[in-house]
Amino acid sequence: MDTKKLVVGALVVFVLFVIITEPVKAADFVQIGFQGISDAASGIGEFMTELVN
Repeated sequence: MDTKKLVVGALVVFVLFVIITEPVKAADFVQIGFQGISDAASGIGEFMTELVN
């Protein structure tokens, strides 16, 4: 079996396990991830604005 497929499969099973057993904690992780993406996009926007000015 391909190692990459095995690792991806194990990761999917782990994510599903966490979502099923602890949905509140899983939701917190998703919120943290989206907050990080939002902060990064905001920082890039501020950088570009200052670069243009």
